[in-house]
Amino acid sequence: MHSLLDALAPVCGAGRGRFLGRGGDIRWAELETQSLLGGPLESLRGRSVLLATVAQLGSAAALLELDGVARRVVLCTPDLSPAQLESVATTAAAEAVVIDEARGGAPGLPAGLTVLCLPPRPNAAAGARRVSEATEWILLTSGTTGTPKLVVHSLETLAGALPRQTGGDQVWSTFYDIRRYGGLQIYLRAVLGNSDLVLSDADESTPDFLARAGAAGVTHISGTPSHWRRALMSGAANRIDPRYVRLSGELADQTILDNLRSAYPRAKIGHAFASTEAGVAFDVNDGLAGFPAAYLDEGPGGIDMKVENGTLWIRSGRTAARYLGEAPALTTGDGFVDTGDLVERVDDRYHFRGRQSGVINVGGLKVHPEEVESVINADPRVRMSRVQSRRNPITGAVVVADVVLNEPNDDAGGADRLKQELIEACRTKLAKHKVPTLLRFVPSLELTAAGKLVRPRA
Repeated sequence: MHSLLDALAPVCGAGRGRFLGRGGDIRWAELETQSLLGGPLESLRGRSVLLATVAQLGSAAALLELDGVARRVVLCTPDLSPAQLESVATTAAAEAVVIDEARGGAPGLPAGLTVLCLPPRPNAAAGARRVSEATEWILLTSGTTGTPKLVVHSLETLAGALPRQTGGDQVWSTFYDIRRYGGLQIYLRAVLGNSDLVLSDADESTPDFLARAGAAGVTHISGTPSHWRRALMSGAANRIDPRYVRLSGELADQTILDNLRSAYPRAKIGHAFASTEAGVAFDVNDGLAGFPAAYLDEGPGGIDMKVENGTLWIRSGRTAARYLGEAPALTTGDGFVDTGDLVERVDDRYHFRGRQSGVINVGGLKVHPEEVESVINADPRVRMSRVQSRRNPITGAVVVADVVLNEPNDDAGGADRLKQELIEACRTKLAKHKVPTLLRFVPSLELTAAGKLVRPRA
């Protein structure tokens, strides 16, 4: 597979495959004779190109045109600040940038060749498109307020293990932005599976997105556990009737898996472990949180896994090649990537306990926020929660929790009783230093642009 359009050639002629955005759709077959790029595609040949559109629809189609032509494509997320864009452009040695009308000007972007991404229009040269050397796909790490790292992938590391098909009735969608690793995996699954893909929009409400996905007949859909908790509390979860629901990006506890099973009884509920650097390590489709300990003896799909100092390490052919610029080595000498995800073995299964970087230190004792959240979320009256630290002059930090209920509790006495019941549940199941000293009911919890809970530092 030299490029995505090479893979699509057999189906483009049959007219199959669409990207469906909030404001319109693009058929892949259109790109045989049309182009979105406001300039000759050949002008981008062999260049390092920033793909910096705001709308996902343009990015989805532009990737098909640029892969196999550009030397490097950097997938920029629309939430980057001008300073971050400037840093990314410098690190990537960007020679051209693709923007759309929503981007307007291009503060922080290189002053070289700028190409405007427009609705598809006739392009006499499109049919003569030549494929060059393999394009580098550059993804940005998330979860940082500073400059993200630039992770170098190829089409093979991103898509080499994904299934292909020549048709069928699958319609994919994702809450993710396709310019992030989780969303890009769904984009590639749809493209290589010759399936329609319904794209989300950052300014679209959850009910509106679910209604649009349902109208398109979505059968396969993915998001973070936080995305799914929002969907379940939106009152619009029944607007889709999927056959496959996928979770990734955060710890999938048993409560969210069970709630999704109840909401979508005919769907297979799966959760995947993946990272921008390590790639997709494995899927778990047995309906249980965590993963079988046997995976460490014989990783699925040829993946090597190990646990060192409590964190999960991955080695596979899906691992990125390197970081661009001045960054630490991506892998160890033997090819393993430290994911930074803490795991603990319980009987014949490993359970995720959270990120190594997110541990709360209470008087020298460790607290994993996700472990406490799992206990709180297990109460059927709770939709989601966020545990964090608060400074304390004696222990250095204490644990506090913000909780979103399924139904608002406006009765002060009832609310106080529920708080005490939730804290008592934590006392029953957790060590004393892990029990929240303060629990607040809040109407909602903020998510990052990647769909994960925002976790403020103490």
